[in-house]
Amino acid sequence: MLGSIRAFVLPKFALFKGLSRLVLLCWCGLALLGPLLPLTPDTIDLTRILAAPNATLWFGADDLGRAVFDRLVAGAQSSFLVSISVVFVSSILGTLIGAFSGYVGGKFDLILVRIMDVFLAFPGILLAIALAGFLGPGLDNLVIALSIVGWVGYARLSRAQTFSLRHREHVIAALALGETPWRILRLHLLPLLMAPVLVEASFGIAAVVIAEAGLSFLGLGIQPPDASWGSMIRDGTSYMLVAPHLVMIPGFALFLVVMAVNRVGDQLRDWLDVRAVHR
Repeated sequence: MLGSIRAFVLPKFALFKGLSRLVLLCWCGLALLGPLLPLTPDTIDLTRILAAPNATLWFGADDLGRAVFDRLVAGAQSSFLVSISVVFVSSILGTLIGAFSGYVGGKFDLILVRIMDVFLAFPGILLAIALAGFLGPGLDNLVIALSIVGWVGYARLSRAQTFSLRHREHVIAALALGETPWRILRLHLLPLLMAPVLVEASFGIAAVVIAEAGLSFLGLGIQPPDASWGSMIRDGTSYMLVAPHLVMIPGFALFLVVMAVNRVGDQLRDWLDVRAVHR
C-alpha cells in the first residue's frame, strides 16, 4: 500500500519541483531581459481600454489601454530588483552584526538583543508600512524600509549559529595562535554561516516580493507610471466585474513566483542539510 502511494506521489512531486524551477527561471529571465524586449508598458491607447485577452493582446489591456503583458514584465523587473536589493543589504548587514555580537558577547550582545526585541515586538509588515509612510513612496525608500525591517531575522540566525560555532576546535586553535576577532570571524565563522544564511535569504526573497506588492497596493511602493504587480492589482479592483483579468493575471503571477521561490528554498535547505545527506 505504501509503495503504491509513493509510486503515485513521487512523480508528481518531481514534476512540481521542475515547474517551480521553471517559474523561477522565467521570472528571473523576464526581469533581466525585459529591458531588451520591444515592450511599451507605459503607452496609452484609448481605443483598447479594458480590452479582453486576444491574439494581439495576450493578457488584454488595462483602464488606460496599456498592454497588461508589457506591464506584467515591467512589474517582474520591479519585484526582482526590490527583492534582490533588500535581501542583499539586509542579509549582509544582519549577518555581520549577528555574528560579531554572538562572538564578542557582553554588553554589545545584550544591547543588540534588546534592539531585536523592539523590532520583533511589531509585525514586520506594519513596521514596513510605517517606515515607508515616514520616508515617502518610491523605489529607494521602499528598499530602505524593507531592509531596516529585514536585517533582524539574519542577525538572530547568525548570532545563534555563532554561539554554537565559537567553541569549535578550529576557532579555539585560531584564538590560541593570536588571531584577531575580525580575522576569526572572516576566515573561520562567516564561511560556516553561509549555508543557513543562503536558505534564509531564499525564503526572504518570497517575503520581500509579497511585501513590495502589498506596499505598492497601498500606494507606498512603486509609483506610477512604473509598473508593480501590487499597483496593477489595486488599479484592477475597480473593474472586477467588467475586466477581471486586470486582477487575476498579476495576482496569479505573484502567487506563482512566491510559491516557486519557497519551493526552491525548500530544495536548497534539503541540499545543504548535511544531516539529511548522511542519513
